[in-house]
Amino acid sequence: MSNLQKRILTSLIILPLSFFFVVKGGYSLIFFLIVVLFAGMHELFSVFKKKTTILFLGSLLILSLFSIYYLKSNIYIDYILYWIIILCVCSDIGGYVFGKIFKWKKLSKISPKKTISGVFGSFFFSLIWLVIAHEILKFVVLDFKYFLLTIIFSMVAQTGDLTISYFKRLERIKDTGKMLPGHGGIFDRIDGLMFVLILSFILYKFKIIP
Repeated sequence: MSNLQKRILTSLIILPLSFFFVVKGGYSLIFFLIVVLFAGMHELFSVFKKKTTILFLGSLLILSLFSIYYLKSNIYIDYILYWIIILCVCSDIGGYVFGKIFKWKKLSKISPKKTISGVFGSFFFSLIWLVIAHEILKFVVLDFKYFLLTIIFSMVAQTGDLTISYFKRLERIKDTGKMLPGHGGIFDRIDGLMFVLILSFILYKFKIIP
């Protein structure tokens, strides 16, 4: 089985399962977040050697998991949280697809697989999701505010991806683990999402969203 096939198969299992717990909320969500926390911390202490890296990434993981629980428990429109999570997934898929198809100039030495075309793909897929979320699912309003949030969230997700890649490069490793076939480890899968969730929590506290 090719890496792409493994990636697709894993996504078909992990994404619906993760969404089930997020939508369910309550104790089911707490259980899911605890499992992710322990799996992520196990990765950190197994793969990374630098204490500062472990502290930084561990703090990011805890803050992001807290953010998703807080938003689920407090935000009065659940659909906004779902929109944010799916936006990050679309941004990641867009970057992967455009990067594979167009193969333009490399974006950074930090992550050799990241390309300029991938950046455009991330923005494009994120904006497509914005339109779908408005026109079909009625999650959000199609106005300047959500257009800007879509661009910002996609940009933050991509920056988060590069940030985790930077720390992996420092440790001279390709993936943070092998828990998710085709993706690597927990941090390889939620790298950008962690940053977006924390930003979403901050924006919610400042009443910018929903």
